[in-house]
Amino acid sequence: MAATNLVKPDYDPALLIEEQGYEDHFHDHHHGDKYQSSFITHYIFSQDHKIIAKQFLITGIFWAIIGAAMSIIFRLQLGFPEESLAWLKPLLGKWITVNEAGIGTLDPQFYYALVTMHGTILVFFVLTAGLSGTFSNLLIPLQVGARDMASPLLNMLSYWFFFLAGVVMFASLFLSTGPFSGGWTAYPPLSILPQASTGSGAGMTLWTVSLVLFVVSVLLGGINYITTVLNLRTKGMTMWRLPLTIWAFFVTAIIGLLSFPVLASAFFLVIFDRELGTSFFLSDIYVGGEALDRVGGSPILYQHLFWFLGHPEVYIIILPAMGLVSEVLSVHARKPIFGYKAMVYSILAIAFLSFIVWAHHMFMAGVNPFITNIFVVFTLIIAVPSAVKVFNWITTLYGGNIRFNSASLFAIGFVSMFISGGLTGIFLGNSAIDIQMHDTYFVVAHFHIVMGIAAFFGMFAGIYNWFPKMYSRFMNETLGKIHFWGTFIGAYLIFWPMHYLGMAGVPRRYYSFEGFDAFSHFDDMNKFITVSAIIVFGLQILFVVNFFYSIWKGKKVTSKNPWGATTLEWTTPITPGHGNWPGKIPVVHRWAYDYGKDGNEYIPQVLPVSEDESEAH
Repeated sequence: MAATNLVKPDYDPALLIEEQGYEDHFHDHHHGDKYQSSFITHYIFSQDHKIIAKQFLITGIFWAIIGAAMSIIFRLQLGFPEESLAWLKPLLGKWITVNEAGIGTLDPQFYYALVTMHGTILVFFVLTAGLSGTFSNLLIPLQVGARDMASPLLNMLSYWFFFLAGVVMFASLFLSTGPFSGGWTAYPPLSILPQASTGSGAGMTLWTVSLVLFVVSVLLGGINYITTVLNLRTKGMTMWRLPLTIWAFFVTAIIGLLSFPVLASAFFLVIFDRELGTSFFLSDIYVGGEALDRVGGSPILYQHLFWFLGHPEVYIIILPAMGLVSEVLSVHARKPIFGYKAMVYSILAIAFLSFIVWAHHMFMAGVNPFITNIFVVFTLIIAVPSAVKVFNWITTLYGGNIRFNSASLFAIGFVSMFISGGLTGIFLGNSAIDIQMHDTYFVVAHFHIVMGIAAFFGMFAGIYNWFPKMYSRFMNETLGKIHFWGTFIGAYLIFWPMHYLGMAGVPRRYYSFEGFDAFSHFDDMNKFITVSAIIVFGLQILFVVNFFYSIWKGKKVTSKNPWGATTLEWTTPITPGHGNWPGKIPVVHRWAYDYGKDGNEYIPQVLPVSEDESEAH
């Protein structure tokens, strides 16, 4: 039912909390004036989950700018191979070669390094740490009714391991031999033999060390998220009263704990092969016509280990975005989320199925075709819970009194991207079709829309929606809508044409197509894609300007609950301190989606259920 003509509640949740809440002494030793006595303990080595969330977010924004800038550089090479890039020499140094005529060309080796680092940074540092690290930290304690995470110290260490991983990765960009250039999946033998390419030397070593540190960060954070959800929920907050955001973060943490150690094991075996002369992933290797003394290993084993993380990683990225979008759509459509339990079960089904579809990345790797049939079936089955979620989002919007602000627009844009990107995944999940599409721009288009752009849209929806809770100010709505419409249209202009490139057989990761007559007639399309990418990159800079300007100059929040939401984070003070609630912790009496009910526009979770209510959850 739509929320039109309904009235806002006339009660004060703060009074309800004071009357019915309960005292909690679990984290008393973490709070008080002494704890936050200095700038360093408050803003740098903080153990407050809200500050740590901001650290993850701002660090993620930094890496997003670097990763996106890398994509612009290699798109310039693809879109305008005949143009001089000499103007980039002050930035890239020796990786731009300038001839006597003053024409600057990008070094092919560095092109592959840019592609590798772009994928690594966006997948791990931005869409894993930046998205999940930010909102899991910010929302889990606030929405379950906890003072902080189960272990604030481990939470702090989780961020600093991520930061240290970033420092190591950043350092690799300045090596004389360049960063790792063997692809973000780091397949052997390029990842193991230093003589394979310049980027396979010290660049690969730092890349591996960085990602092992990153895995430690993920594991520390995941343990904390799971423990907090299971053990620190406030009174009355049963699992079936949790907002869908918390379900998504909780399940994402479980997936990460089960899959990331497998990736770490693969990296350790890579280090053994590189440094100790073992042969886990090498066999019958010739370099310069000379046979190396490496036999008995299998590069396919590495692919199995990598993709056992690699496909759950897709859902480690997209599930938090799904949770954020579910919450934002319900709040701004002023309607209860449709099919709450179906949404929860679909999250659990996606998590289970994500562990038994990894080999659909390996249809061309020589895997037994009878085995691939099994992976095809489960890959197609995983579309079912995803379709359930899409149906429920659309049904939540249907008939709603929708507020078309920046947060809700990005949430709706997420649904669009997830549908269009997911449909192309059905093609690639079929092994017979994937053989034709494998390693073409069709694959690039598919995973960028469904995992990259869609996840970013979920992240942007979350930032615009919870920015008032993070910084007690609003982001500029006009700039936010410009950001949305430009990014939404631009993303389709970038990636839809790539589907046609892929169906025509244009391979990805090629430095130049000038030597291929069969692909020359796509030059204009490549130019179009590159120009679109540059415009979209400019719009992200606009978002960054809006973000940092609004921290200090944005419109101030004057109400604790500016969106009229029902969840617990909006019962804290406008600027919550360390401990979130100054007095008692609220007690929960109902589910998180009582909108448009019994004449009320919304009913907070802290309001007791009356006897004459139409339905109680």
